[in-house]
Amino acid sequence: MVGCPACGTEVPGAAADCPHCHLSTGLFDAVRDAAGPGESQDPAYLRTIGELLASVDLSTAPEPVPDRPRGLLSRPARFPSLPPTEAPTRASVRSASVTPMTDLPALPGAGTAIELKRRIEEYFQIGRRLGLDFTDFEGRSGAAALVNDTPSLEVLAREMFVHIASVVAEEYEGTLARRNELAQLVPVPSADVELEAIRRAIAVGDMSGAQRRLVHVRDELGRLEEEWEVGRILVTECDLLVQTLRGLGGDPAPATGPLEEGRRCFGEGRRTDAERLLARAAVALWTLLEPRFFADLKRLRDRLVEMRGSGADVAPAVRELKKVAEELRQRNFVGTVVAYRRLRSFVEGISPTEELGPPELAGTLRSSPPA
Repeated sequence: MVGCPACGTEVPGAAADCPHCHLSTGLFDAVRDAAGPGESQDPAYLRTIGELLASVDLSTAPEPVPDRPRGLLSRPARFPSLPPTEAPTRASVRSASVTPMTDLPALPGAGTAIELKRRIEEYFQIGRRLGLDFTDFEGRSGAAALVNDTPSLEVLAREMFVHIASVVAEEYEGTLARRNELAQLVPVPSADVELEAIRRAIAVGDMSGAQRRLVHVRDELGRLEEEWEVGRILVTECDLLVQTLRGLGGDPAPATGPLEEGRRCFGEGRRTDAERLLARAAVALWTLLEPRFFADLKRLRDRLVEMRGSGADVAPAVRELKKVAEELRQRNFVGTVVAYRRLRSFVEGISPTEELGPPELAGTLRSSPPA
């Protein structure tokens, strides 16, 4: 019996994969070596990228091989979005949907001058909490209140209400989008309760209550995003590796078991187990991707040499190839793949936005070392 390096389950020697997370036994050694503390990792892939770089950029010597990679990935400042993957993994969290806003609430009714003044003062307080510029409203309010001009106060109250309701509804939709992104992995029941309460408050015109609850639910989502950030990034990393492997004609199935199991652990709130499985899944996916990745890099290198020989300016592509080498030294698989895609876009004449989505992706997407 041997232990699965992803989930720790004992696996019979003749088994083709782990009976629990379904990681292929053929990937056990690679995942175990990457996750362990040993210092004997094979630096062959670093020598290969250095040779590729030197062969296309003759002014650059092969990159030196570092003593030891510093970790699987690095931590990000903020989690960005990736382009959608071709075929998402099966395991996912099923969270109850939250109703989006469809229509703004009905305008409040008329009232006496005293009631309107009180309502307008409440709107000014909400506006200050929302950071709105009500300078124009302040001037009009002062003039109308001074002479108890009820019709003018009614018009002012309606305009302020519409302005506030529009802003609150927009903030609700933005907060709902954050909730939906997070709920793909982690249950968010308390946020769901608050969002439904906000929607009802907006529907009945309770802008003050809706604004207070928005502050609370944003704080709650921020806490959850920070708490689950590493795992969310690892899922994104694995999805990108799966997408890239498929794009190069490979089959990610032998390594997707730990990814699906990690997603399931997320849904159950088991953060530590989820991060451990997802980190191992990333290593396993990279193991499958690596030979196809370098084969395609060599193809792109050959094309770059031809382009340079015909007088083309290949400096932008060489910079991306250097970026591939830099990210590989850091064991940042996401940065490696994104730089590779930009290189391929240059060589094949594809617009980078067709493949990559946000241009800042490579520079911001990082994660933590595996547990």
